[in-house]
Amino acid sequence: MACTACSASTVVFSVPEEYREYAPAESPAATCCTRCLNVGPEADAALEEPDFSRISDACPTDPDAAVPLALAIGRCSSLATNRAAIEALLEAVERAGTDPLLTLDRLVEDPDVEPAIDLERRRHQLEQLLY
Repeated sequence: MACTACSASTVVFSVPEEYREYAPAESPAATCCTRCLNVGPEADAALEEPDFSRISDACPTDPDAAVPLALAIGRCSSLATNRAAIEALLEAVERAGTDPLLTLDRLVEDPDVEPAIDLERRRHQLEQLLY
């Protein structure tokens, strides 16, 4: 499936019930663009294990960390509106053993990733928000 924003390929992933309220359109599955990191709904639940390394080597490969991280990035377009969701999702990333801020730093440095949002600025704001 191609990204609706930039036409790059996407990673399709199932959204566990515990994160469904944070998914686009509360969908049982979502997509994350391998270039712009745009997160969108997917009508069909992903049947296979998602390969988040297709996005970047910076992405966690464990879905327990990668799924909430992708959903959090998808919510970063509006920190004010999505603050509680972002906090909950990034806490889940940490519980899964991944440092979300370090991962965002690495995504910012990846030359193949061109986030639709100013991820470097958001990363700084998230650090102030969370810590």
